[in-house]
Amino acid sequence: MRKDVRILLVGEPKVGKTSLIMSLVSEEFPDEVPLRAEEITIPADVTPERVPTHIVDYSEAEQSDEQLYQEIAKANVICIVYSVNNKKSIEKVTSHWIPLINDRTDKDSRVPLILVGNKSDLVEHSSMETILPIMNQYQDIETCVECSAKNLKNISELFYYAQKAVLHPTGPLYCPEEKELKPSCIKALTRIFKVSDLDNDGILNDNELNFFQRTCFNTPLAPQALEDVKNVVRRNMTDGVTDNGLTLEGFLFLHTLFIQRGRHETTWTVLRRFGYDDDLELTQEYLFPMIKIPPDCTTELNHNAYLFLQSVFDKHDKDRDCALSPDEVKDLFKVFPYMPWGPDVKNTVCTNDQGWITYQGYLSQWTLTTYLDVQRSLEYLGYLGYSIIYEQESQAAAITVTRNKRIDLQKKQTQRSVFRCNVLGAQGSGKSGFLQAFLGKNLQRQRRIREDHKSFYAISTTYVYGQEKYLLLHEVMPDFDFLSEADLACDVVCLIYDINNPSSFEYCAKVYKQYFIDSKTPCVMIAAKSDLHEVRQHYSLSSHEFCRKHKLHPPQPFTCNSTEAPSKDIYTRLTTMAMYPHARLRCMCACNRCSYCLCQNLLKSELLRSIKTQLRRVVFNRLRGCCLLSEEDFSLTRQVSAVSSVEGSIFMEASAEQLIPTERHMAQADLKNSTFWLRASVGATVFAVLGFAMYRALLKQR
Repeated sequence: MRKDVRILLVGEPKVGKTSLIMSLVSEEFPDEVPLRAEEITIPADVTPERVPTHIVDYSEAEQSDEQLYQEIAKANVICIVYSVNNKKSIEKVTSHWIPLINDRTDKDSRVPLILVGNKSDLVEHSSMETILPIMNQYQDIETCVECSAKNLKNISELFYYAQKAVLHPTGPLYCPEEKELKPSCIKALTRIFKVSDLDNDGILNDNELNFFQRTCFNTPLAPQALEDVKNVVRRNMTDGVTDNGLTLEGFLFLHTLFIQRGRHETTWTVLRRFGYDDDLELTQEYLFPMIKIPPDCTTELNHNAYLFLQSVFDKHDKDRDCALSPDEVKDLFKVFPYMPWGPDVKNTVCTNDQGWITYQGYLSQWTLTTYLDVQRSLEYLGYLGYSIIYEQESQAAAITVTRNKRIDLQKKQTQRSVFRCNVLGAQGSGKSGFLQAFLGKNLQRQRRIREDHKSFYAISTTYVYGQEKYLLLHEVMPDFDFLSEADLACDVVCLIYDINNPSSFEYCAKVYKQYFIDSKTPCVMIAAKSDLHEVRQHYSLSSHEFCRKHKLHPPQPFTCNSTEAPSKDIYTRLTTMAMYPHARLRCMCACNRCSYCLCQNLLKSELLRSIKTQLRRVVFNRLRGCCLLSEEDFSLTRQVSAVSSVEGSIFMEASAEQLIPTERHMAQADLKNSTFWLRASVGATVFAVLGFAMYRALLKQR
């Protein structure tokens, strides 16, 4: 909506232009009328539409043609004043003023015109019979008002209609010749209907109508008023009301009726509430609200945004199979001016056996868009009506800006849910296969992917210590000479080489030494195509020697050439390293379920270390207080210290396990028992030794 309105009054001399302005201001007919009134500004709190209004007079005696042209260019609405008792002034409307105004304005942005018949107090008849053919001939004419400056008749109404013609123009909404809504208006109202149809059943029930009414006009409709509205539609349309709900046809008919009865401000109120401007386009302010993103921060969807997207998914998943078929996806994006997802999306997120995007894949794609291009995500949420349905100021309320990554490193903890892994490797090393394996596709399914449908991104969820996190894999093009900041900015780096290609590892080694050797970003070597025969690499060091030299984990074998879906263990480990880049994770079996992993995580926990340190301090203080320490006492202290050696032995066992190709993971049925007894035995040993040491110390003291 415009911030102000500029009204220009033109017409033949002596028709009463200046008198109309002075009668409006002074609320009485002036005794003396100057040749031209000065520009008048009416404050916003005085006008019905709460918009400042500037009223400009024109005098042929005091102004040149050039000044008139300038005023026409600046005007938002032009009132052509004629005298109802002067036929010549009426003829000048069509012979002079309308052609002059049309010549000085663009065809695409014509200024609305209002015909003003002044001096109605001097005649007993109306001039409308003469004016109606003129109004039908020129579409730019909004209305015609007959008034009297002397009797103050319709003076306020004149300027109200002038304001209304600017703030609520009929032109973009309605075609008077066809007596129907224009296509752009139908398109906008159809989107509004679909957004308001919360259950996607094609009708607006009473609850949805009340929500719509409260959203647009801040007040619900009484039950009787709802019935009256539906009865009006029933009387005029056969398919306007179905199952006691308003259909799209009925919704459009109501707005046509509003406009035909001169209440087009009602339709404009609805359109502007849903983000439309005067050209029936969604405004930039609505689609792209301001959001500040400091450096080294990322953007994620918050809980409310995921709830909203879940509701959108549920209302379009008509067959309730937790996946969106092509028709359901098309229906979901009908409120968009274009299709936002291309065919590559099916190779970016998880799909079912039919290639349909699953519920998890749907949320993953939204997470990816928000992480990579938050402005695009805001735009999409705007099309879906997030701020309207959730009654938020803008879509920016759906976005969480994470804190600086440096703070996460300092505090050694993070609240982020999305972590980025850049995948680098020589051409043909298996990067694309590594990405598609994350989506559960083995080599056989990957071969069906068309070249033009491939994606350089893959995103899905992993679970780290019971927490659901998103891991975003990005395949970086193998250009060693130039890696951009975006190629280097990530949470974890995955360097892939082909064990069957003797020249493959050299690229990974050079990239690591060039870009990541002094970086705090965790790096992992992946020995891809491990089902093939391993050949000697054309590099001075073997892959294991290189990793040992640079204190990296040993290369992790990986293959997607299997009958079942590839294992996700390595992806869980990558997410864990991204979450805890400061930690030195020695076990790389990547399951987080076997006794080795659980014991390692338990013994490395800060809680157990602090308890162990405090207990040891208490024991030594007690022993020093006794002043007499026997050899047996020293043996007891050594037993306390020996408990900590369990940690080292388990680490050694876990590291040694990596040298054995076959994994020694326990069965899931025995997992809980073994983990429980392991923890119980370690705890019982600690407390037994410490308790016995304190008991002996107390006896010595006595």
